[in-house]
Amino acid sequence: MANEEVILTREGFAKLEQELEELKTVKRKELATRLKTAISYGDLKENSEYHSAKDDQAFLETRILTLEQMLKKARIADNIDTSKVNVGSVVVLYDVEFAEKIEYRIVGPSEADVLENRISYESPLGMSLMNKAVGDKISVNAPMGVITYELLEIRAN
Repeated sequence: MANEEVILTREGFAKLEQELEELKTVKRKELATRLKTAISYGDLKENSEYHSAKDDQAFLETRILTLEQMLKKARIADNIDTSKVNVGSVVVLYDVEFAEKIEYRIVGPSEADVLENRISYESPLGMSLMNKAVGDKISVNAPMGVITYELLEIRAN
């Protein structure tokens, strides 16, 4: 993620900002309290509570730095052109093999959630959909073979 632009929906950006604020305020304070308590037990060499808290602190600080970098490099996809698929687009696909409609929202990688039908523009399907128009056929290589979709609809949320 060195100099890469991070494309997010407005909701995804807000969610990352909220997570960052929570980590910097609430979680840092909780960890400071844990560390203080662990230090009070003495002998830090064999103090598992201390080592666990230090590991958690390292993870927390790494996540904070990652979020700060993502937000700094973020571009919000909010002017959605419904003539072609972009980040933020909601697409309705027709699965040719199973004769069923599926709806997805195209989002940034950090926002992807298959259970909520939010797929990353970096996923195989997401990449195949980018810049496509209604009526286009999309073929995606999947573990079970090639899946073919027809793009039925593009809308802005």
